[in-house]
Amino acid sequence: MNGSCEHCAYFLYDEEYDEYYCSVSLDEDEMEAYMRGNNTSCHYFKFYDEYKMVEKQN
Repeated sequence: MNGSCEHCAYFLYDEEYDEYYCSVSLDEDEMEAYMRGNNTSCHYFKFYDEYKMVEKQN
């Protein structure tokens, strides 16, 4: 994994539940690892670069 969930593009905030969640459809084993905090082998990690998004808008 390239980084932690806090820096992942798929780590979203849910205002209704006031918590963050992973928006990737994980299988049972991947979800267990995610829930246990053992997310060192996430194949879906994508770095969220806010500045790159703004750059595309200009």
